Amino acid sequence: MKFAKLGLAGIIVAGLATSSYGADSLFDAFKNGKTNGELRAWYFDRKVENAPTSSAGIFTTAAILGYVTDTFYGFSLGGTFEAVYAPEASSGAKNVYKSDMYASGAVLSEAYLQYGIAKTAVKAGRQYISTPLVTGSGTRIVKESFQGAMLTSKDLSDTTITGGYINKFQGRTGYATGDSVGDAPDFASRSIFLGISGSTTYEFNGAYTVAVINKSIPNLTLTGQYLNVGDVKVGTKKSDIHVYYTDAKYLLPMDGYKLEFALNFRGSQTEDPLSATIKYNGTYAAGKIAVSELAGFGASFVAATTSRDDAVIAGMGNGPSSYTATLIRASTATLTANTNSYRCDVTYDFSKIGLAGLKGALQYGWTNQNRVGTAATSSDYTSYAGSLDYAVPLLKGLSLAVQYEKQENETTKYTSNTKTSIDTDELRIKLAYKF
Repeated sequence: MKFAKLGLAGIIVAGLATSSYGADSLFDAFKNGKTNGELRAWYFDRKVENAPTSSAGIFTTAAILGYVTDTFYGFSLGGTFEAVYAPEASSGAKNVYKSDMYASGAVLSEAYLQYGIAKTAVKAGRQYISTPLVTGSGTRIVKESFQGAMLTSKDLSDTTITGGYINKFQGRTGYATGDSVGDAPDFASRSIFLGISGSTTYEFNGAYTVAVINKSIPNLTLTGQYLNVGDVKVGTKKSDIHVYYTDAKYLLPMDGYKLEFALNFRGSQTEDPLSATIKYNGTYAAGKIAVSELAGFGASFVAATTSRDDAVIAGMGNGPSSYTATLIRASTATLTANTNSYRCDVTYDFSKIGLAGLKGALQYGWTNQNRVGTAATSSDYTSYAGSLDYAVPLLKGLSLAVQYEKQENETTKYTSNTKTSIDTDELRIKLAYKF
């Protein structure tokens, strides 16, 4: 460890001594910095059959402002400020969306120092992270973020190496990480571990991860990642959690279209005493075949299966996603034990018929999960989804997205031979302006 610290110090000193790129002075670094921003007005509506307390609509707004300085001897500073307001939310909406959409206030989601030399960069502080196993979801009004230090290197030919340490997480709302209902999100030593629970955060004591992406073979992308999270506390017990991810994608250019073939294998393990409480020592395997850029059309089919006795933890944050996750209802049902899941997608780019900026998608998903033992049940999830995304050509940065999904869930209890059925309808309308 001492040698590693000395090596890093040597690199930084060498960079200070030899680098003259970027701004000529610290003043110029701030003067030449770049800003970006986004204004959002989103409406979500959820209706759950025979469950009025789980049904509600909510309108939320947000303003996002980011700034990053120019580099000065390889160093730069960056930050992103997110302010959110949910006007006139009903009591039902406050309860239904307390973990993901109902909040008013502001948070400094990014505040980092970055140093780069050659094709390697180290970023320390609050930051957005996007890797297969550590990813903050951006599907809600506030984007999830992390606090820690991350290194990204592309010095090796056709290879990207990412690694780092994370000690805090910022959720979608304050309630998601232990604050009161309606509070703006903040950073805490708690995190979502997608798969264990859809919206509940758990205490943890630091997380380490390393990921490698290799493109040495033409048209083939290989990805691998490992994540270790220390002392995750569920109830009164806690232990380390290990999560791993492998992925292979082969893109074959054809005459007038592209073919894609992909394989994905991932899994998770918990240690004692946590492994005696929750069964998450499972695996998830998936395969995909897709066609794209075929006269504006695209289509894909995915099939996946999980291990018989244990479910799978997908990673940290709500961002990690399975191949068979659906548009709105996402991954949770596909990661449970003894589950087979499938998904079909059809997409179309309407610019091919003169409607510039308009894209559409249709999706069908089906999942069957069987529990064995004393609580033997069979659950079938059938999802129908569609979306339209419109980037307004007349005003650069203005966009409108409409998403809808209907999920039908039928559960059979074998011990009593009874069936229950619940339908969930969700609509999302997202108006945004980026500048």
